[in-house]
Amino acid sequence: MRDTLRELAERITRLHASTTRPVWIEGMTAAVTTCALTGTGGITTPVLALVAQGAKQTTLADRVYEYRAGQYLIASLELPVMGRIIEASPREPFIALGLPLRKSVITELLLETGGSGRDDDVSSGIVTADADEELLDAVVRLLRLLDRPADYAVLGAGVEREIHWRLMTGPRGAAVRRIGVEDSRVSLVGRATKWITQRFDRTIRIADLADEVGVSVATLNRHFKAVTAMSPLQYQKQLRLQHARLRLIAEPDDVAAVGYAVGYDSPSQFSREYRRLFGEPPGRDVSRIQEVVEVGA
Repeated sequence: MRDTLRELAERITRLHASTTRPVWIEGMTAAVTTCALTGTGGITTPVLALVAQGAKQTTLADRVYEYRAGQYLIASLELPVMGRIIEASPREPFIALGLPLRKSVITELLLETGGSGRDDDVSSGIVTADADEELLDAVVRLLRLLDRPADYAVLGAGVEREIHWRLMTGPRGAAVRRIGVEDSRVSLVGRATKWITQRFDRTIRIADLADEVGVSVATLNRHFKAVTAMSPLQYQKQLRLQHARLRLIAEPDDVAAVGYAVGYDSPSQFSREYRRLFGEPPGRDVSRIQEVVEVGA
């Protein structure tokens, strides 16, 4: 496994440094950084995040997930999270790969194998686990194909399918299988988060959301809390603040306007809630991010 991890790290590093990408899997990301980073945030999509070197923490509300070399994180739906790279140096950079999880592939595999997408005792929208040799080998073979576009065109879909299957039959398989089942708890919450995402900058009523996904308010709140560690309104607030942060990086001089754009009526409330989530007021936080980017450039 050590040799496989070493090759994985080398191929991710090459991918990250490449300026010409004749083949690039839609939604795939390569991360390489030489310094620890704190306070990075964003919205996850269904994804496999596999660490080849170093370590990272991902925080969902009050839940903290740590994963390091040879381990992976699965996100089952769109979730607002905070990331923190905790092990990285010029000598041993943090190296990780993100691969999107395809609902269509998971559903197809479930139908072909008669597999179940039933919930298990792990209800969170994020889980972590150790990667076994079969999964690591499949990911490395996929990355090898990126050097051979003609081979990738023929073989790539099959290797991606194998990666999904290794995850579905692995220690956190239930979290992956539930992505492909419409009536699963994760799928229900996924429909709810999509509805909120489309209206994150507006006032919403939980009763309307419950009607949209076809359950009672009590059932919605129970499942939503289990999967996301938040209530629907807390989820909306985090979406607003994550979107505000991205806008502020592009428009750092107009804090009040960005606050209004994401749904806040009061600049003071916006600044207060922004600081509560990110640890600093908007202007100072964005300046810190820009300094980190300049140092790493």
